[in-house]
This record gives sequence, structure tokens and C-alpha cells, in this order.
Amino acid sequence: MDGLLDALRARLGAAHILTAPGDVAPYLAEQRRLYRGEAPAVARPGSTAEVAFAVRACAEAGVPVVAQGGNTGLVGGGVPRGGLVLALGRMDRVRAIDPVGATATVEAGVILQHLQEAAEAAGLLFPLSYASRGSARIGGGISTNAGGVQVLSYGNARDLVLGLEVVLADGRVWNGLRSLRKDNAGYDLKQLFIGSEGTLGIVTAAVLRLFPRPRSTTVAFAGLASPERALALFAHLRAACDRDLTAFEVMPPFGLDLVLAHAPGAVRPLAGAHGAYALVELASARPEADTRAEMEAALAAALEAGIVEDAAVGASAAQNRALWALRESLPEAQKRAGASIKHDVSVPLPSLPAFLAEATAACEAAMPGIRVCAFGHFGDGNVHFNLSQPPGMDREAFLAEWGRFNRIVHDIVHAMDGSIAAEHGVGLLKRAELERYGDPVGLDLMRRLKAALDPHGILNPGKVVGEGPADPGR
Repeated sequence: MDGLLDALRARLGAAHILTAPGDVAPYLAEQRRLYRGEAPAVARPGSTAEVAFAVRACAEAGVPVVAQGGNTGLVGGGVPRGGLVLALGRMDRVRAIDPVGATATVEAGVILQHLQEAAEAAGLLFPLSYASRGSARIGGGISTNAGGVQVLSYGNARDLVLGLEVVLADGRVWNGLRSLRKDNAGYDLKQLFIGSEGTLGIVTAAVLRLFPRPRSTTVAFAGLASPERALALFAHLRAACDRDLTAFEVMPPFGLDLVLAHAPGAVRPLAGAHGAYALVELASARPEADTRAEMEAALAAALEAGIVEDAAVGASAAQNRALWALRESLPEAQKRAGASIKHDVSVPLPSLPAFLAEATAACEAAMPGIRVCAFGHFGDGNVHFNLSQPPGMDREAFLAEWGRFNRIVHDIVHAMDGSIAAEHGVGLLKRAELERYGDPVGLDLMRRLKAALDPHGILNPGKVVGEGPADPGR
């Protein structure tokens, strides 16, 4: 390790090799504080060439390397288990915005919000968005195939990537940084690295799709009798509004109560209580678009049909933001209410109401007093099925039950042909679950790909299908 660090200091500069415990510590813990890793040093490269040098030097020394962006992941995918942390925050240039081709070429360390602002300055939209956009970096979003609130209209990160630049496990650089919309010249190699959590290669730059910036956007908050009615509202809006429907989020009454209790400035948007709540967004880039009139007409029809019980429609950008804040404040509000056991799952859209009913009943039967907070991206089948600890229960005693509730929830998801890792990835948190529920042939293919691209197992070892013990409890 000493020889490796000397070589890295000579190439990257001593200021960009961190070894003091206080300097290294922020790179060892992940956001949820479920895991704390180990690493003697952090390297902060400033270019693709420096990343390639660092990886090649690690390969020659037999030292594992874990790439980190904003360290905002939720499954422990960026937690080091020894070796070198490669922090890509210095690689934060937006290399180019092409308004004609509607693309952005960016380095992996670009903060998501900065990319969104650069696209907006060019009159365009980069639609990938999630709560940590102010600190998450695009390389991490690509490596985890991040989703967020606009998947319904624009897709996951995978759907937004046209080209990649990737440093391989031996230090070579694959230059797939192309902006082509059509390219059938062999295997689509970039898809191997998107969502691979840094286990097959390290993304250093990307060409990303941009879209026309919406000229008209309207947000509504609807009260419904049940999740079944929420699904009916989604089908109604999809038929009535077509591509203008850009987001459809659902939260339970308990979730709204948490936000009203713990989010500063939150105001109840509707009178009375309802069995479920839907946050809906319509957006259009058409010059003649009037999404507010479109929203009001669609909701009026839904009210008349008995689908919706009540609704509030944003009349300004400020009101739109206030309605969005009710949904986006929920994760932090739940954190303030105590410990949570979290499940990021997806099921086929028609199965969502049945999943919510069955999983809720099973969890409540397993632990009296447990509070189910199931919310999320209802329109694309992704639900964050979170469980809040019973009032008065010890936090650590509750979190010790994570493995038991994994089995309850994930067995139901699997029986409905769903996924136990919808948008957050596998990392450390779900490695054992992937082994339990994954298709054996699919798992074998993953291991073969890992062995072919990283034969010595130095890239983010122990994650996804890597070597080493998995965590069965969380």
C-alpha cells in the first residue's frame, strides 16, 4: 500500500491523496448509517487519465478500488471493504451541451442539480431527478441506474444514456462516448456498466439525452378512497392526458400525517381525511399547451366518475413546488419519526393494490403497532414499502427485525413476479436477497460477466454478486 500511495501522490498530487483518519472518515459511512467501511486512503483524481492510472496501479498491486460519487446511495454500494476509495468529485465538468442534438456530455463527478441547471440554461431539460439531486453525482446515478420521480415519462438513467467513457479493471479506457441515437455495430456495451454499481468498470463520463423544456407545468394533489382508486385515477389520466402525464406519486394517510408533523411549513392541502393521496404532474413543451386547464378537466371527469374524492390544483409555480414538497419531504419526515425498515420494490402495475393490502396485513400481523408507510412512484410500479417502528419500541430492537420483514415483504413481491430492488440497486443491503430470489441462470450470467471484466475482483468487491459474505439481515 505504501508504494501504491507514493505512486498516486506522484501522479495525482499529494493534496489529492487522503490518509488522515479524519479526512478519510466521511468516505467510509453511507447515508443510512447501516454500514461503515474500511479504507486506508482516498484518492481524488481530476481526469480520466488519472482514474486509469489509479486503477492500473491498484490492479498491479492487487488492491481493491471502490469508486464514489456523492455517496448518497441507499444500499451500501459505495461502502469500501478495504483498499482504495476513488472519489470522483473533482471530475465535475460539463464538457458540452449540444442544443441541436439535444445532448449533454458530462464528467462523472458533475452534481445532478448542476447538470439540470446547465440544461435549463440552454433551454432544455435533463429529467432525471431525485431527492439528493443537490449532492448526488451523475456517475453514481448511472452506475446505479437511478430512477426518481420522472421515470413514468422519461425512463430510468439507462434510458437517458447515449454513450459512456469507462475505465476497466486493468486500467484501460473504453471510449464509448458517442451521441448516436442509432448504433447497432455489435453489442451495446454501455448497458453492461449502467446499473452495475462500479463492479464491472468505473464510469468517468457520459453523453446524456436532453429534452425540450416544458412550457406549461401543473401539479395536483388528489384525495382518494383507496389504492385501487389511485390505480383507476392513473389509468384515467394516462388515457386523458397521454404524454403530458409526467409524474404520478402516491402516499398513504400516515405519510401525509408525518409530513404535516415534521416538515417545516407543510400545510394540509385538502379538507377531511382520505384513504390514499396522489400527487400528479402534467407538463408539456408545446407552445399552445395549457396543462392547468387540461388537469382541471381531467380531474373534473374523475370526480364525476367517482374516482377522486377531492383535489387541489396548483395555480402557480410556487403552489406546484409546495405540493411537490409534501411528497419530497416524506423520507426525512419518516426519519424524524423514528427508525424505519425500508423496502424498495416493484410489482406489475395491476398488482400494486393487492400487494399493498397483502404486505400491510402481513407486517401488521407480525408486529403489533408497526406503522406501514408505503409511498412512491405508483405510475411505474415502484413502491417504497417502509415500516416505522411501533411507538415506544427500542430503535435497535426494531432494526434487528429487518431480516424477518425482508422475508415477509420480499416473498410477497416475488410471488407477484416483482423485483426486490426496484431503483436503489443491490449493493451490500440486498446481496443475500438477490441470491435468494434471483433466477439461477441470470445469477450465473452475472458472475461470468464479473469474472470476464474483473478477473481479479478488484472493482467494488463484495457488492451485487461479488465475493465475500453478504449481509442477511438488512
